[in-house]
Amino acid sequence: MKYEGVTSVGIVGSGMIGGSLAVLTTSHGYKTVVYARNESRIPSYKASYDEYFRQMIDQGIVTREQADICEEYLKYKTDYASLRDCEVIFECVTEDIDLKHDIYSRIEKNCPNVKAICSVSSSFIPDKLAEKATIYKDRIIVAHPFNPVHMVPYFELCGGESTGEGVLQFVKEFLEALDRKPVILKKPAPGFIGNRLQFALWREALNIMESGIADPRDIDTCLMYSFCPRYTSIGIFEHFDNGGLNLNISTCNTVFPTLSNIDSAPPAITDRIARGDLGQKTGVGFYDWRSVDMEAYHKRVNDPYWHFINWELPKTGPENSGE
Repeated sequence: MKYEGVTSVGIVGSGMIGGSLAVLTTSHGYKTVVYARNESRIPSYKASYDEYFRQMIDQGIVTREQADICEEYLKYKTDYASLRDCEVIFECVTEDIDLKHDIYSRIEKNCPNVKAICSVSSSFIPDKLAEKATIYKDRIIVAHPFNPVHMVPYFELCGGESTGEGVLQFVKEFLEALDRKPVILKKPAPGFIGNRLQFALWREALNIMESGIADPRDIDTCLMYSFCPRYTSIGIFEHFDNGGLNLNISTCNTVFPTLSNIDSAPPAITDRIARGDLGQKTGVGFYDWRSVDMEAYHKRVNDPYWHFINWELPKTGPENSGE
């Protein structure tokens, strides 16, 4: 069911996140305007959007006819005035604070109907984002997703000192209408929730490798075939509550003192970067990628998420939807 109070969505920045967001919003029947700084870039943006739908068609999730109807809700524009009717605008550009501030300034000048400006930033806190805003300071929040946005339901929402009352709840309810699973943080923190957990695990995985306990392949095997699969169905607090907190306190007291507490990237990463071993993009990182079947790899990446796409797609284009 569509969320009352939102009829049009704006997206500034159409990289991986912006294109995926456009799939999500148009698939739920929201008129969507993607702002492109340069008209010459629009064909590549459109190609990304079409590719996401091709993948869903290949999975049997949508039909070609349904994809075509969804695309009727999408427009690409090169001027901010085209965003004037948008109630929600997602800012999806690179982590350049000056660029973000410039975008918010242009939104303030051109978009009288916007109720929330949602940055997908993974590093800037809301007050930093809003510090130079003059009109919409109270409407700028963080709405951080994980890629690809149309497949991964989770969003973490974060406001700041200047965030207006009700803005976070408004965005939360809108995202729920998009079949997302948003949470509202009680206060800002670097990395928010998801990346703090992910990088805590990454830091300890690197520590296990550097300490000579196990190699990367065996560490990955542990993750894939031991406790990680259960956390797609239950949460970590659920798990330890169910087991009995008194039963794991001894393990906490034994293991916690031995865990990594380094506060910067370790040599396992910096040494590889120094010699140009950057991972898949250069052929070698922790693994040798040169003979890896990347199509099969991407299938493994996406397979756990397809079942989340169970949306009620629009049956007609916007011209016939009654809007």
